Order: sequence, then C-alpha cells, then structure tokens
Amino acid sequence: MSNDRRSFLKNTTAAAGGLILPWLNGFASADALNDDVARAVDKSKKRKQVFNMSGYAAPKIPVVRIGYVGIGGRGSWAVTRMTNLKNVEIKALCDVREPAVKQNQQTLKKAGLPAAKEYYGDDYAWKKMCEQEDLDLIYIATPWQWHTPIAVYAMEHGKHVAVEVPAACTLEECWQLVETSERTKKHCMQLENCCYDFFETLTINMAQQGVLGELVHGEGAYIHALLDGLFGARPKTPDDYAGEGAWRWKENQKNGNLYPTHGLGPVAQAMNINRGDKMDYLTSMSSNDFMMEALAEKLAAADDWYKQYTGKHYRGNMNTSVVKTNKGKTIMVQHDISSPRPYSRIHALSGTKGFVQKFPSPQIAFGHGIANEAEMKKLEDQYTPELIRHVETAAKKIGGHGGMDFIMDWRLIDCLRNGLALDQDVYDLATWCAVTPLSIWSVAHRSNSIDMPDFTGGSWKTNKPVDLSLRGGGNTEIVKQ
Repeated sequence: MSNDRRSFLKNTTAAAGGLILPWLNGFASADALNDDVARAVDKSKKRKQVFNMSGYAAPKIPVVRIGYVGIGGRGSWAVTRMTNLKNVEIKALCDVREPAVKQNQQTLKKAGLPAAKEYYGDDYAWKKMCEQEDLDLIYIATPWQWHTPIAVYAMEHGKHVAVEVPAACTLEECWQLVETSERTKKHCMQLENCCYDFFETLTINMAQQGVLGELVHGEGAYIHALLDGLFGARPKTPDDYAGEGAWRWKENQKNGNLYPTHGLGPVAQAMNINRGDKMDYLTSMSSNDFMMEALAEKLAAADDWYKQYTGKHYRGNMNTSVVKTNKGKTIMVQHDISSPRPYSRIHALSGTKGFVQKFPSPQIAFGHGIANEAEMKKLEDQYTPELIRHVETAAKKIGGHGGMDFIMDWRLIDCLRNGLALDQDVYDLATWCAVTPLSIWSVAHRSNSIDMPDFTGGSWKTNKPVDLSLRGGGNTEIVKQ
C-alpha cells in the first residue's frame, strides 16, 4: 500500500472527527477499516490472476458427496431440500450443537437415506469434517463470521464450497476466497438464491437476449421488516437455541449496506458485471438509526437482561449505495431491515428499449406502456430460461422461498456432476460482498466515493455472460414426491 494512499485514508478519517469509531464493529479501529480498504484497492491494481475461475469446468463428480456445516434453521432447510436429489450423498453433518446434528439425522432417516457422520460440540469441529477424504462439497450455513474461515479451509483440503450469504464480511476475506479458489481450482459459490427466482431469471435472460436494449441502470434492495428478531430473546434454559438473534444484532452495529447480495446479484448478472463490464466505484449514505437503539432501551426497561443491547451505535435505518460501472452504467442497492415497510428487493432493470421491475408487483414495460397479462404470458413463454423450465414444477412443489432455493441447489449439483461452469463464481461472490465494507467506509467518510477492487485481475473484459441454459447437463434426477 502506498504511503500516499495510506495518508489520504487516515486524513479523511481524522476529518470525520472520530465519529466513525462507534460504527466499526467487525474492525478493530478506523485505521483497520482504512487499511482493509486500501490494501484491497491497491492489490487489485497490482495482482495477476493465477487461474481464471470464471467459466471453469472442474472434473465431473457423478455422485456428489456433501458435508454440511451449520444446520440451524437455514442449514436444516438445505439438508431437507437436498434429500430430494438423486446422485447425491449427504455424508457428514456438523454443528456446535449436538441436538441440531441429531435432528438432521432424523431428516435423513425419514427420507430413507443412510446416517451421516457426526461432528459437534466444538467451534472447530468443521476442521475434522473438511479433512475427510470422502467429501466433494462443503455446504456452509453458519453465522457470517465463520463463512470465510471454513470455506478457505475446505478448499485447501480439496473440497468445492457452497457458502451462504454474505460469504465474506471484509475485503481481506474476499481476497482470501478469490486467491484460494484460484490456487486450488475449487469452486467457491455464494448461495445467492435470488439469482434463481422466476421473475429474476426471466428478466436476466431478456437482458441477455437484448430485449431491453442496452441496460443503463439497475436497482436492487433488501427491505425486510426484521426488527423484532434482531435482538435475541432471553433463553429459558442455558441450552436454548437463540438463532440469528444471538449474533446478528452485533453485525448491525456496522453502518453500511450489510446485506447487498439478494438485490445486487440478479442485477449484476443481467448487466454482465465481471463478464464484459465491471464495477468501477461506489458511494454510500445512511440515515440515522431511528429504531434499533430505541427498541433496545424499551426492552431493557422491562427486563434487565436486555441491557446488553443498549448503549450501542446501530446502523442507520436506510442505506443507499450507488455504483458506477466501467461502461458508465449505474446500480443502486438499498438496505433497510428496521422500518415497517413491505418486503422488497426492487429488482429493476432500465434499458434503452424497455424496463422491468419486480416489486411491489412484476412489471415489464416498453414504449407502448406496461405489458398486460396476455403480453406478460407471451414474454414468459418466450424468455423463461431452459434451466427454469426443466425444474420449475418440482421446485414449486419442494419449495424454499417459493422454489428458488431448490433450483439453486439442483443447478449446483447438476453443474458439479456434469463438469460445467457455475452460474456464480468466486469473483461474483467477492464483488457482491465487497459492497458492504466499501459502503461502511463511504458512510464513515461523508459518502466519499471509493474504488471497487477488480477481483478478476482484468479477465472481466473477456469472461462470458451467465448462461441459464442446461449447457449439456440436466441429467440430475429428482426423487419422486
């Protein structure tokens, strides 16, 4: 890192009057945040790509052997969904809690599948699991802070990785995942299920086919009223499982765009980010917090146990981050999980010929106005991707956020079995996750812009766009329901 760069970052921190310090949980200090950002930006200018994981087809794995780490709510859903696939063996289950492992063993038994090896009772039990030679894929659904350490360890032990969002919380973690994936030639896929929702895939394909013309602007969001669950409830016994409330409230002491990938992922794929275009720079702004600290004080007034949540500085209700791309396009991403607003990921794409938006209700518009029901049906018939047509009926029956979770799992397994490139590679993971630490930096520095690292090492210029056809696969069987 250059001295000029370091000086600039430290000077801008000083100009903020020290007020950013309470916003930096997850970073030891303002200097730690600045150093994380500066190292990442400088590294992207100097590094040479070791191996291009975009479009990489790993050797075929006819039967994919899976180990799960983190099998609470979301992880248990993932185990259950995977029991609907043939050509898969669930070989290992890992969680710090023995009851979680035993519960998922019952899921396997109910599905008529063999029992899996058990790993529990230790924060690092996943290391022993990753060291086993009879696993091909590690599926990670732990609290966020564990995502990158487990993923890196798994790849270093010869396993492909599928990791829940966000896969990385700092820019250094983004680089660790990119460099480890390139060095080991192991896939590292972020489990961004929204890239497989029905309207999103329809509009991604429309954009790829040029129906919307040249895309100019995109919008995504994570607007979800989650305030009531952000503080963990008082456990009734020492062994009670507190769920996300046990740790996610701490994440909300970072002031930025903390969960960008649901809204950003589909927009980035439609706009060919890392595949013909790249994110150039970002600026971010947050409102004040008008709700989290007030709720903590209210809860503490009625029960002293909640005092642990008071006296903190929580992220602002609404964060708005804007990215400019190398080709001059813009992307807006918003985050608000406090306000009493209807759920929305927005998913808007604005092109020179047309416009689409999913929330509050799906709309497709061209010069003549918004498409009516018959016109929408015609567009769906013409542009629904081959992938979706292939598994749509089963996905809607099996479920998982309306079916997109199952489509994501089926596609991952089908690509691994047939030696096909994944729809989401490690560069997508790193780029989408990088929005969080960069937005924290920008918010802390009066919304100054900051460069987006190029995790592809320049290969974005020649990487191919996402292809939602079956690409010669499609032979992964679904268990009859």
